Amino acid sequence: MSDSVAKAPSPAVKDTAFVVLAAISLCHLINDMLQSLLPAIYPMLKENYGLDFGQVGLITLTYQMTASLLQPVVGLYTDKRSSPWSLAIGMGFTLAGLLLLSVASSFLILLVAAALVGTGSSIFHPESSRVSRMASGGRHGLAQSLFQVGGNAGSAIGPLLAAFIVIQKGQASVAWFSIAAMIGIALLWNIGVWYKRNAAPAPQTRAQATAHGAAITPRRMRIAICILLALIFSKYFYLAGFTSYYTFYLIEKFHISVENAQVLLFVFLGAVAAGTIIGGPLGDRFGRKYVIWASILGVLPFTLILPHANLFWTALLSVPIGVILASAFPAIIVYAQELMPGRVGTVSGLFFGFAFGMGGIGAAVLGELADITSIDFVYQLCAFLPALGLIAGFLPNPDAARRAAAAAAKV
Repeated sequence: MSDSVAKAPSPAVKDTAFVVLAAISLCHLINDMLQSLLPAIYPMLKENYGLDFGQVGLITLTYQMTASLLQPVVGLYTDKRSSPWSLAIGMGFTLAGLLLLSVASSFLILLVAAALVGTGSSIFHPESSRVSRMASGGRHGLAQSLFQVGGNAGSAIGPLLAAFIVIQKGQASVAWFSIAAMIGIALLWNIGVWYKRNAAPAPQTRAQATAHGAAITPRRMRIAICILLALIFSKYFYLAGFTSYYTFYLIEKFHISVENAQVLLFVFLGAVAAGTIIGGPLGDRFGRKYVIWASILGVLPFTLILPHANLFWTALLSVPIGVILASAFPAIIVYAQELMPGRVGTVSGLFFGFAFGMGGIGAAVLGELADITSIDFVYQLCAFLPALGLIAGFLPNPDAARRAAAAAAKV
């Protein structure tokens, strides 16, 4: 592709392409819904195959290794070589994993199925994040929020479908979800056609990326990326405590029923979805650095109060915690993409992969800590994690640096 074509914005993406954003968000819902089926049916797999907890952990490790560690590799590759069809191919891996899971006859085959499902996720996230940016029409935060909220919805729906379908009908019924995967493949194929037709800018060289960059030195850029990863650690370790152990916390501390605890968990997940939608547009309007700072650090008063609240206030406090904390991730992704222009796939793969990995590690670590101490102690300890948001103050401002560089060039 010539430089003139690479630099000229495609007429089709001057305005926000909401149809494409809706399609990629729906595909994110399908992808994350199918991904969440695997851990949701662990109790059934444990019983069917006579697994111990170590073997269940090995399934999780296999899935997480492929789903998180491969994402930066995929992103780095697609930055160098445009791959419009990789989205459909990624969903194809997930489809193969589901079908294999439905007929698995041994523990080894379960591991292969988990690896295929994880590989599908690792291919999907970097390129789908690139598509959402292409379709944004310059409203990058809004586009990232719309894309991510699909994943939030899918993660919430998957366990419900597992409970009402797979647990009731048996392991073979996992194959029924191949219909959703095939719908996803069809949608992603058409998105690939749009991707190719709109001539996404050719992958930039390092020199081109620097020329178009935010006039931030490489050292400051590395420091900023490390700060962002530390904030991801804070956010996803805390979220792991909620998503994995909130029901246990409510049942143990307030002696409510499993059903009521599940309802309160879905209230929290709904707040997370709302925060995901809000965070991106706020970053577009007020600046991503300020949204990141306010999101991670701003949730601290609520997290500190939560372990000492009664049931009513616990349920109430979970809403601002979910909204405020979730608003950070779209802003973090877009901020990092602006720090490293021309590296959309690498950035998306790195941050989605790291977030996924931190969520999995957080769940495991906090579970062990709860066994040693108590679930109440875990919540009291995690309450201080958002204090890491203080380091967001050291983040550079890419927009200000870019304006300063432009003004210096005119002089």
